[in-house]
Amino acid sequence: MKAAGGNTIRTWDTAGLGKLLDEAQAAGIAVICGFAIPVSGHLDFYRDTAAISAMSQAFGRVVERHKNHPALLMWCLGNEVDFPYSPRFRPFYKAYNHLLDMIHTLDPDHPVTTALINFNRRNIYNLRWKVPELDLISLNIFGEIKDLRTNLKKFSWFWDGPFLITEWGINGPWESETTAWGAPIENTSNKKAEQYLQRYTDYMPVNDPRFLGACVFYWGQKQEVTHTWFGMFSPHGNTSPAAQTMQYIWTGQWPAHKAPRLRYMLLDDKGARDNILLSPGTEHSASLLLESPGAGSLRIEWELLPEDWFVRYRSYVNPLKPPVLDSLLLSQEGNVARFRAPSREGPYRLFVTAYDAYGNFASANTPFYVIAP
Repeated sequence: MKAAGGNTIRTWDTAGLGKLLDEAQAAGIAVICGFAIPVSGHLDFYRDTAAISAMSQAFGRVVERHKNHPALLMWCLGNEVDFPYSPRFRPFYKAYNHLLDMIHTLDPDHPVTTALINFNRRNIYNLRWKVPELDLISLNIFGEIKDLRTNLKKFSWFWDGPFLITEWGINGPWESETTAWGAPIENTSNKKAEQYLQRYTDYMPVNDPRFLGACVFYWGQKQEVTHTWFGMFSPHGNTSPAAQTMQYIWTGQWPAHKAPRLRYMLLDDKGARDNILLSPGTEHSASLLLESPGAGSLRIEWELLPEDWFVRYRSYVNPLKPPVLDSLLLSQEGNVARFRAPSREGPYRLFVTAYDAYGNFASANTPFYVIAP
């Protein structure tokens, strides 16, 4: 990340914080350290004075331990916890202000922020009114970044303080087109890289004196609906087109070798927006179209997976990459693969990844639904 021009990372919690701070310092990277707290709606927790006292003591020990670390930039008290208006949330505000005061008392040298979902006027209003000692506001913003400059200007009569963007990027799965059965449609990695550059160039408020910086989401590898949606690296450390785009944004220089350039992927000559329905056990073909069809040095891999979102949003399990259904891949030859549809009814997704000889990769996927006659 340092070599790519990045200078700051953000954490959501304090797990392994000491080791992370040391590694960040060695790389010349600053850290925004997050404290994970329950969302404001968990009022039973915030009414529990013993639980709040235990949390305060635990957070206090973390602050005391790390407040003098040279890599520490600021504290972030809560991620997307929501700041409602209703008087019934008084226990939450009492606890939140107690934690904020504790951090300020123990460490007056580092500011404290909190991360909101998008530019939410209700949240900002209640922060100014009910949490006046918060030093700055942070925003997690994806598709709505196109409206950020306008919203900042229109609401400056009420709030004109400093702000960070603690998450930004392409549209999240919750903002994307979906198939008829609700599967989010993911762009190719190359299309996503174009969107990162376009959004930063067109919408990032870099000339606003209140703007302190932006953390792109997600510098690493992450499973969220798919294992390729946000992560800028493969599980083996290969670099995506999006990560290369961030290097260009941060330094003005592209890497010497760009990632493979994919155009799109087809399943039986259809795309994701065609709402592909397959019968159990039937055979099908998929093809990958490259901008440079003669790129014979690429290594191409195909994977067939059950959908992650289908399980995650119904049972709230911790998302992990689903098991690959290797036995259903019948053949893989160059840019074409043949596979057998699963026998079990439900949503699935076919992935293709192209690797080059320089440690880069690009990917695409197509969702489909197996439906019994």
